[in-house]
Amino acid sequence: MVVKWVKKGKGEIYWPSKAMKKRAWVSDEKIYEKANKNPIKFWEKLAKEGITWFKKWKKAYVEKPPYFKWFVGGKLNASFNCLDRHLEKRRNKVAIFWEPEPKKERERVLTYYELYKQVNKFANILKELGVKKGDVVGIYLPMIPEAIISMLACARIGAIHTVVFSAFSSEALKIRLQDMDAKFLITADGYYRRGKIINLKEKADEGIKETKVEKVVVVRRLGEKLEVNMKEGRDYWWDELMKKAKSYYKPASMRSEDILFILFSSGTTGRPKGIIHDTGGYLVQAYWTAKWDFDLHEDDIMWCTADLGWITGHTYSCYGTLANGATLVMYEGALDWPEPDRWCEIIDKYGVTIFYTAPTAIRMFARYDGKLVKKHDLGSLRILGSVGEVINKEAWLWFFKEVGKGRCPLIDTWWQTETGGTLINALPGIGPFIPCFAGKSFPGTRHEVLDENGKVCKPYQEGNLVQLPPFAPGMLRGLYKNHERYVKTYWSKYGKKIYFTSDGAWKDEKGNFRLTGRVDDVMKVAGHRVSTAELEDAITRHYAIAECAIVPIPHEIKGEVPVAFVILKPGFKPSENLEKEVVKQAEKYIGPIARPAKVFFVQDLPKTRSGKIMRRILKKLAAREKELGDLSTLANPESIEKIRKILANL
Repeated sequence: MVVKWVKKGKGEIYWPSKAMKKRAWVSDEKIYEKANKNPIKFWEKLAKEGITWFKKWKKAYVEKPPYFKWFVGGKLNASFNCLDRHLEKRRNKVAIFWEPEPKKERERVLTYYELYKQVNKFANILKELGVKKGDVVGIYLPMIPEAIISMLACARIGAIHTVVFSAFSSEALKIRLQDMDAKFLITADGYYRRGKIINLKEKADEGIKETKVEKVVVVRRLGEKLEVNMKEGRDYWWDELMKKAKSYYKPASMRSEDILFILFSSGTTGRPKGIIHDTGGYLVQAYWTAKWDFDLHEDDIMWCTADLGWITGHTYSCYGTLANGATLVMYEGALDWPEPDRWCEIIDKYGVTIFYTAPTAIRMFARYDGKLVKKHDLGSLRILGSVGEVINKEAWLWFFKEVGKGRCPLIDTWWQTETGGTLINALPGIGPFIPCFAGKSFPGTRHEVLDENGKVCKPYQEGNLVQLPPFAPGMLRGLYKNHERYVKTYWSKYGKKIYFTSDGAWKDEKGNFRLTGRVDDVMKVAGHRVSTAELEDAITRHYAIAECAIVPIPHEIKGEVPVAFVILKPGFKPSENLEKEVVKQAEKYIGPIARPAKVFFVQDLPKTRSGKIMRRILKKLAAREKELGDLSTLANPESIEKIRKILANL
C-alpha cells in the first residue's frame, strides 16, 4: 500500500494519509477523549471484544494503593487465547517463520495448528515431569520456536514461567532460579551467534548449581555439532520426550489475577527485581496495543527483533501478536550477520510488513553505507516501530526516509518491563509522527509530567513522567517476595496513588510526550537540568559520529559535568580536532552548559541485547569505580575492559 505523507507546520511533522486512516483500526482522535471519560468501562469493553473468557469478571477494577487488580473474578487462559480460538479460521495460517543464523540451514514454518500441537504435547511433558499449577519454570533458550512453545505450554497448565536471556551468564541464571525457587529448567545444547557456536548447556549446568532445579529439558538445536553432558535422571532430550507425548492438554482455567510470568529487571545495585505480570490484565493490554499500535491485519507479518528474554519479546513476539492471530518472524542471530544487510534480506524474504526494532540497531544500520539498504526492495514494509530507549532525530529521520521510504508510519513507543505493553506512542491512523516525540498516552491510560514538588509541569517544561489511576491493565502486580522494594521504587516519590516511572519527559501544547531518558540520566550542571538524550541527539548530528552515550561525573564546582563516549563512523579516526568538534557540536545545539568535559572515543558501548546502552556502567567507568553493580543483563561484557584500557591510557 502506498501512503502519501503530508507535511504540516514547522519542522518535521508527518500525518497519516487518507488511505492509511481508512485502513487503520483507529483513525478518530476523539477516542482519547472517549476513553478518558471512563477508563475502566473503556477497558471492560476492550476485554470483552478482544479476549475469550471462560468466566466473566465480577468487578472490573479494584484499587488498594499501591496495589490494584483488573477483571476480578474472571477466568481465562493465555495459551487458549493465542492458539485454540484461532483454529477454526486460521488453522493453516503461518504463526511463526523461523530464520536460523546460518544461511545454509533451512527455515522452519509453524502454522497455528502445528504450534497448537507442539504446545499441547509439551504441556503434557511438563505435567509428567511433575510441574503443577503455580510452579515456576525457568526458560533459558535462544531465539528458537521452542522458546515460544515453552512459554505457551507453561501458560496452558497454569505454571509461571521466567525467561532468562540466553546471553546471560550462568551466575545471572543462578540468581533468578534461586529467587524463584524454580525446580524446572528448559534449555538447549547450544546456538549460533555471529557464526560461533555457544555452548548453552554448559552454562545451564553451572547455573543450576546451588538451586532447587530437579529436572532439565534440553532442546537439540545443534545436535552432532556439539557434545554436551547429560545427567541421567535429571536431564531429558526435548525431541525424545515429544515423540511419546499426548497431543492434547486441556487449558487450565486461570483467574485473571493469577501470575502468568515473572520477568527480572536489573537495577543499579543489588539483585535484579522479579517483576510480576498477571494473566487477564496483561493479555488484554498485550492484545490491544499490538492491534492498534501496529495496525495488525490478517495479512500482516510482524518482526519484532527483541529477544524473548525481554518484555518486548514477551509481548510483541509472543502473547500480543499470537493473541491477534498474526504471523511473526523469529530470527536466531545478529541482525548484521554474516553481512550488514542481513536484516534487509529477512524483510524481503518473508515480506515483513511491520518492523519493530531498537534505536541502537537503527543507528547500526545507518552506520553502514546507504547503498546496502538501496540494494533491497523493502516494499512490503507498512509500519515501522522503535523501542528500548530515546531515539535521536538523525536516526529517526534515517529510519523513516531510507528504510520506510517516507511512506510508513514510524511509531516511537515508550514503555517498560513494568508496564507490560506500550503506553505512549502515536497511533498509525491518527499521528502525528514527530522525530524524537513518542506521542500521546494509549487510550484508557493517563500520564502526566510533574516537577519535584508534585505540581503539573507547563508545556515544554521538563519533569518526571508518572502514570495516574486507574492504572493500565498490563501493569506489574508487584515485585516477587519484595513488597518494600516495590513501594520504594515505584510509589514513594509522589505517594502510593501515583506510579513513578523514573523517566524524564515534557509535553508540547497538544499533549505529545517527549521522553528525555531515565531521571538518573538527567544531569544537573551548575543547577541546570541537562538531558543526556538531548545532548546525545545533538552530538550524533555530527557527520563523523555513529553513536554517542552521555553520562555525568562529579565536579567540584558545577556539581556534575557531562562526558561523552563516542563511536565513530567507518573511515574516521580519533583526533584532538575531532574532540574539539564534538564539544562545539554540544555548544551549538544546546549551549555552553552542555559542553562535555571529556570525549572518549570507543569501539563499542555496553548494551543489553534489546539495544539499551547501560549508562549507569559508563558512569561508574568514567568515575574510575571498580564495582560496577549488576552486569547480568549485558550482551557484550567484553566492551567494559576495552573501555577501561582506553581510560587507563589517558
